[in-house]
Amino acid sequence: MNRRSLLLVACLIAGTAVELSPLQSAHAQAERRECTVEERDINADCRSHVGTKNGKSPKDAANIDVTGYWASVVTEDWRWRVVTPPKGDFASIPLNPEGQKVANTWDPAKAATDCKYYGAAGLLRNPLRVHLSWKDAETLLLETDHGKQTRVLNFTSAGGHREPSMQGHSVAAWEAPSLKVVTTGLLPGYLRKNGVPYSERTVLTEYFNRYSAFGAEWLTVTTVVQDPTYLSREFITSSHFKRLANGSDWNPTACGAT
Repeated sequence: MNRRSLLLVACLIAGTAVELSPLQSAHAQAERRECTVEERDINADCRSHVGTKNGKSPKDAANIDVTGYWASVVTEDWRWRVVTPPKGDFASIPLNPEGQKVANTWDPAKAATDCKYYGAAGLLRNPLRVHLSWKDAETLLLETDHGKQTRVLNFTSAGGHREPSMQGHSVAAWEAPSLKVVTTGLLPGYLRKNGVPYSERTVLTEYFNRYSAFGAEWLTVTTVVQDPTYLSREFITSSHFKRLANGSDWNPTACGAT
């Protein structure tokens, strides 16, 4: 029993009413329940308690098993995902005027060596294989063969300042029946290969769901991109992955490689 709990018990025994400050109340609530992803960077108690659930580590408390090798199955948006669309093709993306202006500066001659489409907000729209594995009991790794990227999905958050990066800072949580991941701290990148932009203000929210169908195991990743700089509203997509038996075909190739 911690110091705050002992104080409360002592006051109750003595018949003394105790009124907690707002900060103390927030701390007490963090101890009684599981914190949301959004609370972890502002509430120290959330950061200290989020690593366990009912005494279990995030790895042991998993709602679903997302680990293994997965291959993307492109069942929609083929002309935008498998091939590079022409300059100015922004169909289905809610770009605001500033976003359209920036997208129209894209240079097709640089498409083959441009890595901006491999940032977190556009990465899983590529036709690629994904390898998900536990780095430790509180951290998942998401690696891709196409583009050779690695995302670190943290179930705990240390808070504080981090330098922006292509894959940003991802905080994960089990929210039945899904794995929810919220990513911030991104460098500017592309939502589509033809230079459709997202900015450093982007917040990326993803929901990973596993299910069985047609005699196979599937992983669907629903992605919500919020960017007040270039988008007029949320941009929502779903990407589908089929589980592979093993990693025998795993052969990562770095983005920009020719």
